Amino acid sequence: MKKVVLSIAIVIATSLTSCKNETKQENKITTDVSKEMAMSDISFGVRGNCGMCKNTIEKAVNNIAGVSKANWDVEKKKIDVIFDDSKTNELAIHKAIATSGYDTDKVLGSDEVLSKFARMLSIRS
Repeated sequence: MKKVVLSIAIVIATSLTSCKNETKQENKITTDVSKEMAMSDISFGVRGNCGMCKNTIEKAVNNIAGVSKANWDVEKKKIDVIFDDSKTNELAIHKAIATSGYDTDKVLGSDEVLSKFARMLSIRS
């Protein structure tokens, strides 16, 4: 009788342990899929001219929470951005670029930043 009870206890313990491990794997897969689904990529025009513009534009975008990558192409005058759309959105990215002094397809650059930049250039000349 002891052997029967012990055998049943071992079978129950084994089945509970294996079910627990399957549940953990299922949660991990769901989390990975959720992260992939939240990522978005966009591309749009940003007016700028040089390598210094590139640095400023990319820095403005990369400082936004949720942005994982930003690359502005000097020749094409376009930026490619990969971001977590649960943390930020396209308009916030346009506004950050405009705040740094550059026009985008949706938002005009800050006049205040542009005038400071113009003063810096006139001082250096």
